[in-house]
Amino acid sequence: MAAAAVFSYRIFCPIRCSAASNNHDPNKQKLNNISYSGNSTRSTKVDLHSQTTGVASTFVASVAAEKEGCRINEVQIRQNIPTKKQFVDPYRHGLIIEGGVGYRQTVVVRSYEVGPDKTATLESILNLFQETALNHVWMSGLLSNGFGATHGMMRNNLIWVVSRMQVEIDHYPIWGEVVEIDTWVGASGKNGMRRDWLIRSQATGHIFARATRYIITWVMMNQQTRRLSKIPAEVRAEISPWFIDKQAIIEDVPEKISKLDDTAKYVNSDLKPKRSDLDMNHHVNNVKYVRWMLETIPDRILESNQLSGITLEYRRECGGSDVVQSLCQPDEDGILKDGVKQDTASIRLLNGFSLASEIVDGGGLIASFEKGPLRFTHLLQAKGETQNEEIVRGRTTWKKKPSSMPFST
Repeated sequence: MAAAAVFSYRIFCPIRCSAASNNHDPNKQKLNNISYSGNSTRSTKVDLHSQTTGVASTFVASVAAEKEGCRINEVQIRQNIPTKKQFVDPYRHGLIIEGGVGYRQTVVVRSYEVGPDKTATLESILNLFQETALNHVWMSGLLSNGFGATHGMMRNNLIWVVSRMQVEIDHYPIWGEVVEIDTWVGASGKNGMRRDWLIRSQATGHIFARATRYIITWVMMNQQTRRLSKIPAEVRAEISPWFIDKQAIIEDVPEKISKLDDTAKYVNSDLKPKRSDLDMNHHVNNVKYVRWMLETIPDRILESNQLSGITLEYRRECGGSDVVQSLCQPDEDGILKDGVKQDTASIRLLNGFSLASEIVDGGGLIASFEKGPLRFTHLLQAKGETQNEEIVRGRTTWKKKPSSMPFST
């Protein structure tokens, strides 16, 4: 039998268990110099050399052993997930706000998060939303080893199911800019939950973007059976003390997104998820959905316009074996009235003024107004042998790109 691979390395990080301090305050934190030595088939031993002033102690703990009521293993040490509420996270530049239940993280827009115009891409902004939401749960002490799942969710083998997400972007952060991202959770109706975000410039205080993600009727999904499940009382009890009665986006009546069919103007077929598109829940990450949607927008729109809003309605998850089709229909082919698209051929008046036939019958009414927003309806669907299944419906709103940098003097 081949000898087991032996590993040995040294890291410098804080170590926690239920009997130890979980405070992230640098003035109170105990740092430990940790050495690992072991192999892939035996219990890994951990040497802890305490660096606390006036205290020198060394102990050896087995990964498979329990000490002071806390099971320590290599993954837990490397992830360093707290078991109690934290107020400051110096590593992620995060802190608890809003009376101890909201979260704020300060980040720098990096070079790989911007596009050709040196502003943050929509995908980067969505990734920051996801990361700060997970870090909020991390700071709360509720995070288990799942993808944002609490301890109660892990005991019941449940994951989150998001039904709707809405993002509004007034301005895009630029490369190298320092921004603050606030996030919090709250109730939505009697049985729903929502998470909100705000992005602001640390230098100017201007609000760049806001977003809301809805989790309706407290529904979750069993991670093994992939069936929907009502939220257990223990999970509700974990989360509800963190609710804040505040909304980043106020939407009295959500706008209904119509379903597209094969007659859509723009179609991109045979999209296949890559392994790198899957998240820790083994389905395609929602940021990939947005990328597929935006790829159907014509280049002439992307060159002169920037996305100012996007709404997503999730219908089902997308797996690694799905073949996806992206449909897109511009609303400039008609006029929206009370959420219903009207036929431009029958419309000749607007606010009492007659419209030239070349405006109505040509490039479209909305396109004729240089400063007017453009709107597109989207659909991602999984192609099936007998019928296609909806994955997510979407709506995007676009406005003209600014001629100069916002807030410049």
